[in-house]
Amino acid sequence: MIENIQVIAFDADDTLFINEPYFDEAEEKFCALMSDYLSKQSLAQALFQTQINNLPLYGYGVKGYILSMVQTAYEVSNHTVSTKVMEKIIEIGKDLLTKPVVLLDGIEETLQQLHGKYKLVVATKGDLKDQHRKLHLSGLGAYFHHIEVMVEKEELDYEKLLKRLEIEPENFLMIGNSLKSDVLPVLNIGGTAVHVPFHTTWAHERIDHEIVHNNFYSVEKTSELMTLLDL
Repeated sequence: MIENIQVIAFDADDTLFINEPYFDEAEEKFCALMSDYLSKQSLAQALFQTQINNLPLYGYGVKGYILSMVQTAYEVSNHTVSTKVMEKIIEIGKDLLTKPVVLLDGIEETLQQLHGKYKLVVATKGDLKDQHRKLHLSGLGAYFHHIEVMVEKEELDYEKLLKRLEIEPENFLMIGNSLKSDVLPVLNIGGTAVHVPFHTTWAHERIDHEIVHNNFYSVEKTSELMTLLDL
């Protein structure tokens, strides 16, 4: 049982609502468009590497993804890609920015039960405007005391968040689908983390080792939080 928690933070993408499947779909469309130049596997790898290289410049989110698709298309085609294909790539990106917001099963019921008992916050990465759009359309905004769109999710970023929230690490619980971003840094600063796996995870967010820690928990769905919190 988890005790002494005052603030519970939720990741947004693939914790509150669906996100990664939309990017998987966009990648499929991109690879199909560029199939004259490389195999699907090679195109996917080239796009991924471009994204990683561009993270320090563009950060996370759809707009950086669009720029990375454009750059990858130019590079793999040796700058011969047609204007028509480039327009279609931009349309793939625009489509990502207008995707419907689909809540994960049980998330609103979970928030309803936690609301009023804890201070609830959103701690997520991504494009500021797009994340606020999704949270607005989700209808979940009223449950949250604070929304933080972070550039990164490393120890220092969480420490800054806790300082703004005026909370000690031992009173902080983070919930999310990424072991790399939502779990490890929180455990490292003395907080508690609950992993709620999603069926698909971006390669950049995966880790290759098992986590063993007294403050680490894993559940199949967010509704199981009630048992962990003895509610």
